[in-house]
Amino acid sequence: MPTFSAPDGTLLSYRITGDGDPLVCLAGGPMKDSRYLDDLGGLSRHRQLIMLDLRGTGQSATPEDVSSYRCDRLVDDVEALREHLNLDRIDLLGHSAGTNLATLYAARFPEHVRKLVLVTPSAFAVGITVTGEIRLDTARLRKDEPWFPTAYAALEAVTGNRAGDDDWSAIDPFFHGRWDTTAREHQATFSAQPNPEAARTFAAEGAFTPEATRTALATLPAPVLLLAGEFDVNSPPPSVAEFAGLWPDASFVVQPGAGHYPWLDDADLFVATLTAFLRS
Repeated sequence: MPTFSAPDGTLLSYRITGDGDPLVCLAGGPMKDSRYLDDLGGLSRHRQLIMLDLRGTGQSATPEDVSSYRCDRLVDDVEALREHLNLDRIDLLGHSAGTNLATLYAARFPEHVRKLVLVTPSAFAVGITVTGEIRLDTARLRKDEPWFPTAYAALEAVTGNRAGDDDWSAIDPFFHGRWDTTAREHQATFSAQPNPEAARTFAAEGAFTPEATRTALATLPAPVLLLAGEFDVNSPPPSVAEFAGLWPDASFVVQPGAGHYPWLDDADLFVATLTAFLRS
């Protein structure tokens, strides 16, 4: 895998797949190995995907300073990647927790962002809180699924801050548009966390300054696509719509029948939505 040096000397890796104009991709988790993104449902047939392994994940080195896992400090790694790729401006995609990093990068380096794609975004960076009631309302769209009673009871425990270990795994079906073998295998891959310290530090105190970030985003010239999954309890459409309202040039799309990983639920629709936005 190709590598480059972060400003602090940490050696970072990235994976290249596909052809076409480059699209830099940031994984969620937080701090998961980027392999769970695969080729984003075949998006690599239209764009060259630059999949960054964030420090301490995948093939990237573990930093000496573990506080550098904090989201705001990771922005420097993304900028170092842009410079390494010798690109004046980048198209940037973030998924889930990775959208916080993409958002902070856009706020700090607006001149280097051509277009921004936020897939089933988390919105800690701008101070949007997803309420338990919004999550439960979204979950009730699945009331006819055979697994719903057990999963919903677990989600009630999670949103009520009384969840046990079994409850967290019991809500997995809510993250997918179809709870089939493919979804189960993908969820098992995503749930693995080889670097829990990185995950804990990502949103540590000081990582986010929502008011300052909102102010910076209010003048961002780049177009932004925010894509929500209809069934996603992690990033419910009403919360993503609120996030979309913070950008001066935002497109908000809800993918029908999709969960937190919309490229798994309807790859053709997901790819068509992103390519139409990116080529416009």
